[in-house]
Amino acid sequence: MNSLQNAGHEVFAPTLTGLADRSHLLSPELGLGTHITDIAALLRFEDLHDVVLVGHSYGGMVVTGAADREAHRIERLVYLHAAIPQDGEALIDVSPGLLLLAGTTRMVDGVELGLWPDAAAGEIYGLGTCPLKDWALERLTPHPWKTVTDKVILNDPARLAQIPRTIVNCPTSLANRPEALRHRWLQAETVLSLDTGHDVMLTAPQSVIDILLKAG
Repeated sequence: MNSLQNAGHEVFAPTLTGLADRSHLLSPELGLGTHITDIAALLRFEDLHDVVLVGHSYGGMVVTGAADREAHRIERLVYLHAAIPQDGEALIDVSPGLLLLAGTTRMVDGVELGLWPDAAAGEIYGLGTCPLKDWALERLTPHPWKTVTDKVILNDPARLAQIPRTIVNCPTSLANRPEALRHRWLQAETVLSLDTGHDVMLTAPQSVIDILLKAG
């Protein structure tokens, strides 16, 4: 964040409801719509315009829904090794391999949770020998599974499609995308490749900073 702020950008890095420092807000009703509202509300209440809206991983679902609601505020969408859904699709539709990698879900206080921060999750995030691996794994919280199965419902897909996009892929993961959908990750004004693990902001931070500075 400091590098982007030092370059003159205003930066927001909100935590989605029910995750990390907001994990105490978990509830059985919490789903994708909650997270879309988190970001759409931030855009509205901060009265932000000319926004470069960045989504990583599942965050691609969230920024797609938020940009659909607040398209007039968005200058560019950046899909940072992220899901790219169409209307009526859930994360498991665009990333079906997640079901094989995520391990079993568990019920806690009526909430189904997955992606538990254990060895399997570490493999998913592609941290490998990243110096920040232990730091990151200590801060992971399980993911409310309803957000994975909820479908994104778009109000104006045509308007959303007009927003310029930057797509950043990791070659290994791109090759594992469903073949029938893979073209989505290759169709944008700017398509880039980073040969690193899934959590690119940890494994290749300077490259991500450079990409975001260019996008902005």
